[in-house]
Amino acid sequence: MSSNNDLEIENGVLVKYTGAGGDVVIPDGVTSIGEDAFAGCTSLTSITIPKGVTSIGDYAFYECANLTNIAIPDSVTSIGDWAFYKCANLINIAISDNVTNIGKCAFSRCASLTNVVIPDSMTSVGDSVFDGCTGLQSITIPDSVTSIGNGAFYGCESLTSITIPDGVTSIGYSAFSQCKSLI
Repeated sequence: MSSNNDLEIENGVLVKYTGAGGDVVIPDGVTSIGEDAFAGCTSLTSITIPKGVTSIGDYAFYECANLTNIAIPDSVTSIGDWAFYKCANLINIAISDNVTNIGKCAFSRCASLTNVVIPDSMTSVGDSVFDGCTGLQSITIPDSVTSIGNGAFYGCESLTSITIPDGVTSIGYSAFSQCKSLI
């Protein structure tokens, strides 16, 4: 467990984590996880985010290679660009139903992710969000989604099937390129 001394918090923003990693519990009272807060913390294995956090900043968990699972509470509405990029051992991600924005490359190169459910609150799947998620086997896209960005599922070579809702009016360049298992 981390002590609060490992967490630099300013006005409710978790600015930086300076601890040794392992299982980290973010204390109540934090309302957002700042840009780069845990970036490059390869020893981080799990993170508990309290209710009350509304946003996860750009690069927040960038290259946290040993982070295995994370639950994003219902209070979170926004996940920044590159937020979980190259979290290579992330097996499980539960995305809250209140998330309306997931930034570009947010889960790119999360090779161990096998199953993702995009919440009904989303209207678009952004550019390169799941690019290079080589272990991703299934993805649920809700009827609320109307656009799929460039390279959104590029290189998801284990993806065997996908249902694109009738309301989708645009699919970006290379959105499903290199998805070798899609027939």
